[in-house]
Amino acid sequence: MTWSVRLLPLGDRAQLIEIDGGSREVLAVHRALDRDRQIGVVDLVPAARTVLVTFDPSVLSPAAVAGWISDVTSAEHPGREDEDERGAPPIQVPVRYDGDDLAEVATLTGLSPVEVIEAHTATPWTVAFTGFAPGFAYLIGGDPRLQVPRRATPRAVVPAGAVGLAGPYSGVYPRSSPGGWQVIGHTEATIWDVHADPPALLRPGARVQFVPDGAR
Repeated sequence: MTWSVRLLPLGDRAQLIEIDGGSREVLAVHRALDRDRQIGVVDLVPAARTVLVTFDPSVLSPAAVAGWISDVTSAEHPGREDEDERGAPPIQVPVRYDGDDLAEVATLTGLSPVEVIEAHTATPWTVAFTGFAPGFAYLIGGDPRLQVPRRATPRAVVPAGAVGLAGPYSGVYPRSSPGGWQVIGHTEATIWDVHADPPALLRPGARVQFVPDGAR
């Protein structure tokens, strides 16, 4: 497969790749670039519809980076998913499903609370990109029945470890912050640790398996 992309230069140190598609196509482009990463490429940052490529202009010129991106994205690839990622075991995140919005999510989806939990834990999710706060991962690939809107009124404080749903995404709040996602549970797992290497537990492309932890 090939991808339809548009390149936007950002000064002399970055190129923004706009991708015609969704998060899965973005992940596929990110993985393809990472497999063929050139010396001088500093970082590859996926988002919902883009991949930001930063580079050292003393090693690579903007024209060279643009040519590399074009070569990678115009080449034929076997599919969206990287075999190594599919073969890697998912990161297990234990969750106690005691969130204040669990009953509301059940109402919105037409499922029972138990069915919401079963749907959330049935299959692995995939980290599409990170943002909002350090270590906050936007997870895709869950049961489509769990797609719910954000809360009409965001909370001023959502505790660290809260597990939520919003639109097609699930996520874990790495620290206490305001937020408008539907909170269905919480985890004691450390999602962001500045002393760890890498500091983020959940990085783009990683698979994540939510596991029920104790009584609800």
